[in-house]
Amino acid sequence: MSSDVLTSKSPKIDAHGETYDSVSLILSQFIDDNYKLGNKYIRIVHGKGEGILKNRIHELLKGNKKVEDYYLNNWNIGETIIVLNIEK
Repeated sequence: MSSDVLTSKSPKIDAHGETYDSVSLILSQFIDDNYKLGNKYIRIVHGKGEGILKNRIHELLKGNKKVEDYYLNNWNIGETIIVLNIEK
C-alpha cells in the first residue's frame, strides 16, 4: 500500500546513532525502497543536537534525483520530511 499523503503512519527511519558516513548508505536504501513502493512521503529522524547529522542528510537529499523536496517537520525539528518524485 503506497502513501501519497503525509500521515503519522508514513514510513520513517531513525538515524540516531549513525555516523556521518554510515547515514549515506542507510538513507539511500530507505529512499530506494520507498520509491519502488510508490510512497510519496517519508520521514527521517535525525535529532536536534548540533546539526551535523541533519546537515549531512540534507546534503545527501539535495543531490538525489528521486527526491522532489524535503523540509524540517514544523512540529519536530529533529525530523525531516522527504517528498519523493513519484508520478501519480
